[in-house]
Amino acid sequence: MKAPLLELLREKKLLVLDGAMATELEKAGVDTANELWSATALLDAPQKITNVHQNYFRAGADIAITNTYQATKQAFMKQGMSAAKSSELIKQAVFCAQKARNEYSENKNLLLAGSIGPYGAFLADGSEYTGNYNLSIKAFQDFHYPRMKALVEAGVDLFAIETQPNFIELEAITELLERKFPEMTAWIALSIKDSRHLCDGTSLEKVVKYLEQFENISAIGVNCTALENITPALKEIQPLTTKPLVVYPNNGDIYDPISKKWKINPQAKTFSDLVPTWISAGAKIIGGCCRTTPENIREIANVVTQSI
Repeated sequence: MKAPLLELLREKKLLVLDGAMATELEKAGVDTANELWSATALLDAPQKITNVHQNYFRAGADIAITNTYQATKQAFMKQGMSAAKSSELIKQAVFCAQKARNEYSENKNLLLAGSIGPYGAFLADGSEYTGNYNLSIKAFQDFHYPRMKALVEAGVDLFAIETQPNFIELEAITELLERKFPEMTAWIALSIKDSRHLCDGTSLEKVVKYLEQFENISAIGVNCTALENITPALKEIQPLTTKPLVVYPNNGDIYDPISKKWKINPQAKTFSDLVPTWISAGAKIIGGCCRTTPENIREIANVVTQSI
């Protein structure tokens, strides 16, 4: 089993992820105010997805995360599409990222991570921030398998299993990864309630110790949380794992999951302020989640360059 994330980390010591996809697509005129969210662009604006990936590569990202967080067979079929068309659209997201990587002018080793969002994202009711949903292990696996299969067939380098708020779902996905995709690796990014708990209330100690046993989990961390939550979470997770730590928080704005709207937070600190502290606390892979921009990723890349 190859571990492309670890191989690149050995080469570069610190890695930079990309930032928000939906924020940039909205700037480009894509209406994401629906259940498909950023995956809407797969239907009629794939070049805009490619453009976003290119902008993040130019800003210094080493890794592009595919536009598949909300892209599932079930979500597309709910919109009246066939299972075959759903798979085609998921693969299209990978092709967009591949095109951006191929057209990027600098000679860099760039990775493509296939985004696996939680079942809560499909519910489109803010559940990825609560973990308040229950399915059997098999039902979770039946939900995630078609997207994972399509991503592998399209050629992603690894999985980004992200914004995960529910421990039973994590158990289902890691078992599915090991059993059905033994040649693939992944990072796990958790959705946290506070610095010591997953959103569903499971202790991070229990979660991290569980994930530690899987060789094909290349990194563990958190994403889609407030900037100020990152350092405490790193201090909680770092002593519990031998794996590299990955963090990609939101930009500091405040999100209302009911109205699905953001409010600017004028008191938010900057990535330039915080990234050195995260590196000191053990972060090895750093990027941005909701509302972050290529300029934010450039900030992160500049700090990373100075830290190596």
